[in-house]
Amino acid sequence: MPIRILGYADLLIRYHPPLPQTDQRTDIMQTIPALRATPLAIALSCIAFSAHATNGMNLEGYGPLAMSMGGAAMAYDSGMAAMMNNPATLALTVPGDQLALALHHLGPDVSVRGVADSGGDSYYMPAIGWGRKEGPLTYGVGMFAQGGMGTEYGRDSMFSMGTGENVRSELGVGRVIFPVAYEVSPKLTVGASLDFVWAMLDVGMVASSDQVAAMGGNLGGASAAYISFSDSNDFTGKAKGYGYAGKLGLTYKVSPTLTLGAAYHSKTHLNDLKTSADGATMTLYDGTDPIGSMSGKMTVVDFQWPETYAVGLAWQATPKLMIASDLRRVNWSDAMSKFTMSFNGTTLTMPQDWRDQTVYSLGAQYRVSDKLGVRVGVNYGKNPVPNTYLQPLFPAIVEWHYTAGFDYKVSDSGCVAFALSYAPKVTETTDPNPYSLTITHSQVSAMAGYNHHF
Repeated sequence: MPIRILGYADLLIRYHPPLPQTDQRTDIMQTIPALRATPLAIALSCIAFSAHATNGMNLEGYGPLAMSMGGAAMAYDSGMAAMMNNPATLALTVPGDQLALALHHLGPDVSVRGVADSGGDSYYMPAIGWGRKEGPLTYGVGMFAQGGMGTEYGRDSMFSMGTGENVRSELGVGRVIFPVAYEVSPKLTVGASLDFVWAMLDVGMVASSDQVAAMGGNLGGASAAYISFSDSNDFTGKAKGYGYAGKLGLTYKVSPTLTLGAAYHSKTHLNDLKTSADGATMTLYDGTDPIGSMSGKMTVVDFQWPETYAVGLAWQATPKLMIASDLRRVNWSDAMSKFTMSFNGTTLTMPQDWRDQTVYSLGAQYRVSDKLGVRVGVNYGKNPVPNTYLQPLFPAIVEWHYTAGFDYKVSDSGCVAFALSYAPKVTETTDPNPYSLTITHSQVSAMAGYNHHF
């Protein structure tokens, strides 16, 4: 499942002319074996995990029903995507088997004013879920994208610094989920899930000698270096890690028209993301000419997805109109306080200091007929990344999302659904480091789904 989240931090776009053709090349080649910390300095000076997409690194909504209602999903039947939202709402579904398929398209538009535009403007994330309700018990399995995107700057942008190397990076995080829900009474449902989680990372970037020196590295006289651990495959990453997480949830029907919901998503327990023993490569450049390289094992130490607390309500205002609202608290400060990488046993750490994030979701659903339902919503989450560590090329600065969608029953057992999300353009200027960069970002996302009841 290609799930791409991508970020760079503190990239200074400076061109370094070729070094004189002297004995410096020999000195550089002799220096290569001692450059163990340099790939880390490059990576840490250029990478920070963020999303320029949605609520930090989370999507604004999971499943076409929830996405079209601003992400609200804690207290009503949001379909099989309940596995990603509140597993207790699975018990609100109708008896029998259900199979749900969905495809999410993410379309970011990011630019650094006067520097470059991102070529990564179209990303796809599939999802599938199956569930069965037998009496009060509901169980199932599903595979979902946790969230994300990526960017491709290619070989000809200023970020390649004349090396012709491919500048790219993507982080994929996904889940296979095993949920169970139980209808304790006509008013109360409870649910839980066990999640198998994987994360995969690709990186390809160029850093100048000044950038590397600022992070404690040394290029031995070379003008730039290219660090890469990337397989250029949308479905895999060169550095991989696996682990688990879990969710708990409940819903309570206060009255025939009002339902409350709550859920807890645990912090993940992922192994370190690792390449093979020679999966990472650093190439030194004298201007535009490669002059030597070294390879080794790159490890991303203790990268985790944060825990989340959520509460919500669903109010059936009229037989045709339902209004839903959620409040979520995402503990980014625990998971994203720092970013640590290790190359062949040498470790460097860069602070991130993300703030915890409160996300507000509000949506409305109107049943036009037995076959057709329409939805609108809004989603707001303040950018959790402090300006000190704001990524000038891939900032997490989008805060508002306006959503809409519909579902249509195509047969007695089949229903299609569609959701659209628009994040208006945001402009922000980074803190000087040593230069301020002005970045803009807007986004359009869409999701289509099909649900079949057996």
